[in-house]
Amino acid sequence: MATTEPRWLDTEQQRTWRAYMAATQLLSDHVDRQLQRDAGMPHTYYSLLVWLSESPGRRMRMTELAERSKITRSRLSHAVARLEEDGWVRREDCATDRRGQVAVLTEEGFRALEKAAPGHVEAVRGALFDRLTPEQTAVLGEIMRTVAENLAPRGGADLPWRR
Repeated sequence: MATTEPRWLDTEQQRTWRAYMAATQLLSDHVDRQLQRDAGMPHTYYSLLVWLSESPGRRMRMTELAERSKITRSRLSHAVARLEEDGWVRREDCATDRRGQVAVLTEEGFRALEKAAPGHVEAVRGALFDRLTPEQTAVLGEIMRTVAENLAPRGGADLPWRR
């Protein structure tokens, strides 16, 4: 039985991969620090509020929210409990499934999101888009959409830019 050699990354691919990993980690840390400092919430909580704000009736089943946020149900449950403590989210029983629950963005939560959004957008602009030309932004967007669509379940049909 023949064994095949691993398809190692070439020098340029290795440099690109390492730059990508460093950039995504640094960008994630930068955005998280900004949101913690200015809005008192981690980026994960901000993202949950965004997902809820963009959903019909500002509500979403907990299982769908976990899938969209790419976090486990237990981590989501912990995050929503914290958001409930802050008065930003409430849970309701699902009308169509007795075991299911729906997360609902409260008015107070929507106001917290509106207050946090300008600083968040400025942090993203300053760390990423202000450093790129319009052409680089277009190429980066195309690359990231291609990667996401290739990795996402169902061919990425539920990705934000596909809805």
